[in-house]
Amino acid sequence: QVQLVESGGGLVQPGGSLRLSCAASGFTLDYYAIGWVRQAPGKEREGVSCISGSDDNKYYAHSVKGRFTISRDNANNTVYLQMNSLKPEDTAVYYCATDRSRCIATMGDRYDYLEVWGQGTLVTVSS
Repeated sequence: QVQLVESGGGLVQPGGSLRLSCAASGFTLDYYAIGWVRQAPGKEREGVSCISGSDDNKYYAHSVKGRFTISRDNANNTVYLQMNSLKPEDTAVYYCATDRSRCIATMGDRYDYLEVWGQGTLVTVSS
């Protein structure tokens, strides 16, 4: 069964850090672009970061650039999102998904073109 499973969310104070994981099963992540999309309560989805397939190019939304880092661990079939200097506005459910468009879909708000989605992990930034 092809699936993605996110983990690592939780409650953190402003300025804190979290690392989200996106683990794949049933397929190998190596050649897939993987995007991270978040949705805050009452807001539209936002593509925050994406790592492309074979060349591992990395993309970030303006709102997270310099604070978030995406990476891939092929040995563990997992993609990570390291989130530093977290702000209350980062509060959202974070989803990872496969992106066959080399991150164009994730970063271009074309989420209908993302294929396999995880169940999401909640990040709450609050004092």
